[in-house]
Amino acid sequence: MIFYITHFKRFIIRSIFVIISFYSWIMEAKDYSKELIETANKICTPGKGILAADESPSSVVKKFSTINLENTAENRRKYRNMLLTSPGIEQYISGVIFQEETAKQSNDNGVNFVQYVASLGIVPGIKVDKGLGILNAKGENWTKGLDALPAMAKEFYELGCRFAKWRAVLQIGEGLPSEQAIQENAWGLARYAAICQENGLVPIVEPEILSDGSHSAEYCQRITEKVLTAVFSALQKNNVLLEGCLLKPNMITYGSTHEKKKENNLK
Repeated sequence: MIFYITHFKRFIIRSIFVIISFYSWIMEAKDYSKELIETANKICTPGKGILAADESPSSVVKKFSTINLENTAENRRKYRNMLLTSPGIEQYISGVIFQEETAKQSNDNGVNFVQYVASLGIVPGIKVDKGLGILNAKGENWTKGLDALPAMAKEFYELGCRFAKWRAVLQIGEGLPSEQAIQENAWGLARYAAICQENGLVPIVEPEILSDGSHSAEYCQRITEKVLTAVFSALQKNNVLLEGCLLKPNMITYGSTHEKKKENNLK
């Protein structure tokens, strides 16, 4: 009898602890809705655009090699410093997408880049995906990074970033994109968007459909409509605040090897 009473007491104590912990989590959770909407509107200021300064250390090497510049952290910092300290940049740029390394670097005056652009009225953003993985035997892709995203979003919000970028890639081809790829990438984008908003970051939702291939513009339109339908369905299921996120859709064009591609571009 004493054994059962002791265990019952432990059960009650643990239950109370769980309830208190859950209540504390609810009380600490911040509602970023108003801030998210304000940030999204600021990024979309008419006449201004977003500067993508999020090339990874490994991808910027191609750009540096054309001018025989060594790909070092300091040279990458100097390159970003040249861009971000250009006189009057705030007249034309509403937001800057940083890569992790750059977000933690400083300009020539020792001011952190994120803090510097914010002082100009420019919204700092951060690239949060970890690249692409192979999804299936057809060579389709999924985007890595969801596991580390909550901690990363929290870290860079505290650093001063207020929006995020995550790239999902889909291909058009024979039997492509597959339903598996569409649903996997739509759900990944929605989870990314929800996690970002929970941590105060406006998510740029980018379901990029590559232009590689010989498809027609009409087929590209049909595929894009199908993909966007899946994406918005997933966003709704994950309770994403649409007014607090940005959509970056692909262009509706002929495939890169289509006979009308050149004629279409000239028009």
